[in-house]
Amino acid sequence: MKNAVIYIHGKGGNAEEADYYKKFFSDEYDIIGFAYKSELPWDTKEEFPKFFDFIAPQYGKIFLIANSIGAYYAMLSLADKPIEKAMFISPIVDMEKLILNMMAWSNVTEEELHKEKLIKISFGETLSWEYLSYVRNHPINWHIPTNILYAENDNLTSLETIT
Repeated sequence: MKNAVIYIHGKGGNAEEADYYKKFFSDEYDIIGFAYKSELPWDTKEEFPKFFDFIAPQYGKIFLIANSIGAYYAMLSLADKPIEKAMFISPIVDMEKLILNMMAWSNVTEEELHKEKLIKISFGETLSWEYLSYVRNHPINWHIPTNILYAENDNLTSLETIT
């Protein structure tokens, strides 16, 4: 039975990026790009497990490659799945800290965000009280063996946070 590598892209990426990883695996592996639609963490809790549960029975072992927010979504929604090993590329491993950093960069307080609910910030993102509250109430509990490729100039996650 073949094994599978599921690739989960980051924001602005796409499932076709999975093709890049084919050169790193033998013919014993199918490389599968996941074209997810979710943009909110509570939606990934439904979409990601459905995709995984459809793919997994067709393969011996499942490996995971995930990039940036795709890694966060994977940790949030696939932690209880039988994944042999995960490989994360510049992952968001602490979403609450990232949101709080973006608030600080934009001089937005928690009180302002709570009151306004949504605040568009200068670098194209929208801060959401609902999103921050969800992240706080749904901590990551990830115990799957994982390797992390961390970019030296990662502007979203510090080396301290990754470590």
